[in-house]
Amino acid sequence: MKESIVKDKSKEFALRMINLYKFLTITAVNKEFVLSKQALRSGTSIGANVKEALRGQSRPDFRAKMAIALKEASETEYWIELLYESDYIDEPSYTSIINDNRELIKILTRIVKNTE
Repeated sequence: MKESIVKDKSKEFALRMINLYKFLTITAVNKEFVLSKQALRSGTSIGANVKEALRGQSRPDFRAKMAIALKEASETEYWIELLYESDYIDEPSYTSIINDNRELIKILTRIVKNTE
C-alpha cells in the first residue's frame, strides 16, 4: 500500500517540479535557470528512484534505492527553499510545493526505517 502511495505521490510531485521549471524558465518575468534546473533534476529523481526501488532485486536493494529517493527529496527541499528565499516563487506556491515535498520525505523516511 505505502509503495503505491509513494509511487503515485512522487510522480505527481515530479510533474509539479516540471511545471515549476517551465514557469521559472518560460513564463516568469524574472526568469531563473540555475536553481530551477537543480530543483527539476532532484525533484524528478525522487520518483525515478522510487520506481527503480519497486523493481529492486532484493530487500537491501529496495532499501538503498528508497534511501537515495529520500536524499533527493531532502536536496529538493533545499532548492525550493532557495527559490522562495530569493523571491523567485511566492509564498502560496512555496507553501504548497514544500508541503508536498515534506510529505514525501515523511513517507520515504518511514519506508527506509521499516526496511532496516
